[in-house]
Amino acid sequence: MTSASPRPLWRGRVLALIGIALFAFSLRSAVASLSPVLDHIRVDFDVPAWIVGAIGTAPPVCFALFGLLTPRLERRLGLERLTVMALVVVSAGLVARGLSTDAGMLAVTTAVIFAGVGVGNVLLPPLVKKYFPDRIGLVTTLYSTTMAFSTFLPPLFAVPVADAVDWRTSLGLWAVFSALAILPWVALLVRERAALAVDIEQANPRLFGRLWRLPLAWAVTVTFLVSSAVAYTSFAWLPSLLVDTAGVTPAQAGALLSLFAVMGLPAALVVPVLASRRRVIPVLFAVAVVAGLAAVAGLLWAPSAAPVLWVVLLGTTPLFFPLALALIGIRARTHETAVALSGFVQSIGYAIVAALPLGVGIVHDLTESWTIPLIALALVIVASIPAGVRLARPGTVEDEWERRHGRTW
Repeated sequence: MTSASPRPLWRGRVLALIGIALFAFSLRSAVASLSPVLDHIRVDFDVPAWIVGAIGTAPPVCFALFGLLTPRLERRLGLERLTVMALVVVSAGLVARGLSTDAGMLAVTTAVIFAGVGVGNVLLPPLVKKYFPDRIGLVTTLYSTTMAFSTFLPPLFAVPVADAVDWRTSLGLWAVFSALAILPWVALLVRERAALAVDIEQANPRLFGRLWRLPLAWAVTVTFLVSSAVAYTSFAWLPSLLVDTAGVTPAQAGALLSLFAVMGLPAALVVPVLASRRRVIPVLFAVAVVAGLAAVAGLLWAPSAAPVLWVVLLGTTPLFFPLALALIGIRARTHETAVALSGFVQSIGYAIVAALPLGVGIVHDLTESWTIPLIALALVIVASIPAGVRLARPGTVEDEWERRHGRTW
């Protein structure tokens, strides 16, 4: 996938490594820090249920939109400049959200944050590809693990800080991390050629359009889509499903949702390193698919028998997420192609996922049952099997284009 020979991780790349880790932490903590303190906010002003619903739907919508826009912005601004701009937007949005005086301002500032996060989601794999082409699996492990930690840390600290000080401080303090993340990227911009002595490839505006015709690009997209579909549907509806079918209390359902989230941590640690080993990819797909289908079967036919087991199995399926992130870098020759592939994968994936939680709710209300939503989830998981077959074969998207179209990428 890449001809780059391994070299010491830290040599000439300390700032990039720190910058990637802080960037990843900032993206998830910005998203996960609001919902735990909504009750505190409502003491100061009313936040209607439809606003809360809109905020819950906003992440995949914003991520899809800016997945489309980011490759174009990157061609105009460059990778590092756009990274700095995304972090500035996130930092400003976090501070402004902490200063909200009504529900409208809360919603607008949250949308601004999600816009910056949407850009950042697309940029992380190309940053890894550019600065660590010889260590894609290792560095993807670093930032996907950081993302996993920063997803469940804010809920642990948000309420205690809001109780001790106020909700504004609880929301605004996460801007410290995104502001710190700006510093290494500014330093790299100042140093420019001294950072890595890597020539920047000429951006080709046609790259994104070519990906539509490549099965390999679609295979990575489906991998990402299945992971996001399971994750977003579970975060939206798993507690309600467990209360209705497994006989657990709301508090127990919340704890089980936390267990589902924690299952992403071991996958983030292990999967990206394994992703570069082509023979391991079918094994990873088999584990994810079998675990997911077993979880759905358990929730359908014996939900109260072993709800912890079903949640652990369902939480295993999103191992597709760190796998897709690693594959974006591994299956591209250059960081410019990785930008296009990352935008392609995330824009399509999030656009489809944005409709799933709403669709599940509508179907459940119409049928007064979880059977059809669970069967639909099983079909989504099964859809990953052809993607796994394609990804088990070697090559980059550039290789596939040249083989299929007979001309240079």
